[in-house]
Amino acid sequence: MVAGKIERSNNMDYNIIEKDKKIIIENMKDFEPEHIFECGQAFRWYKQEDKSYIAIYKGKVINVKKDGEDIIFYNTNIKDFQNIWHDYFDLGRDYSKIKKELSKDPILKEAIKFGEGIRILNQEPFETIISFIISANNQIPRIRKSIELISQNYGELIGTYNNEEYYSFPKANVLARVDEKELEEISRVGYRTKYIVNTSKMINSGEIDLSQVFELSTKEAKEILMKLPGVGPKVSDCVLLFAFNKDDAFPVDVWIGRVMKHFYLEENTKLKDISIYANDKFKDLAGFAQQYLFYYAREQGIGRKK
Repeated sequence: MVAGKIERSNNMDYNIIEKDKKIIIENMKDFEPEHIFECGQAFRWYKQEDKSYIAIYKGKVINVKKDGEDIIFYNTNIKDFQNIWHDYFDLGRDYSKIKKELSKDPILKEAIKFGEGIRILNQEPFETIISFIISANNQIPRIRKSIELISQNYGELIGTYNNEEYYSFPKANVLARVDEKELEEISRVGYRTKYIVNTSKMINSGEIDLSQVFELSTKEAKEILMKLPGVGPKVSDCVLLFAFNKDDAFPVDVWIGRVMKHFYLEENTKLKDISIYANDKFKDLAGFAQQYLFYYAREQGIGRKK
């Protein structure tokens, strides 16, 4: 497979309507809220009874719902949509081209059919780093609860939406000053507490400058991030893909290991070799391939030992 980079643009042709504190995009393709929020890339979302999803980003709260062929973004306006949510939901990228290219691989073709509405969210770097430190050897409900507790206790109140209060994720300078014992008791993150505090200190002091990571190659950026306590190969790849626009990053966790061995590789293949194989096979679209394969494998139980 020869995959080329699908660049983002601000000129995607959408029919956008602003009405009553909501934005409607008509006939929106390649966008399924359930696929986007539940494919393992983010933890700060809340599924509602009407199957819509609430998300928090840059001090704003948005409610996203699919209505037929339209996508409705509640609790926003055209200015915030253009300045914040357009980038967050990666709306400047043509996912039909990505899926067409990756579908040349028959296995990915099936995975894409299953998760056809996935888009990679462009998340806030510091929050993403801490979130994926917490995610190590952890279960999603516990990860989400710990992040919520950290936000409620150390973040700032954004406001109330539908009678629920929502909080921002704290900045590095706040978590750098937190007492480890207090943080562990409040957030229930266990041994990860020291990683969170020490990582926050390194970022707050400028020892690790996150603003520079965007400009580095994926390899160089990964080396920088892995200097942070609690950030290994998998966590660094997740952060690079979900917060630093490194589309060729290919995080390898249990599910990806299973699906890659099930479809592509030998059972005894090492995690490092899986990453090398994936980067060689999927090239600049490796991160997108990872998301389609991850969601497909996890939801279908592919490779699960009986």
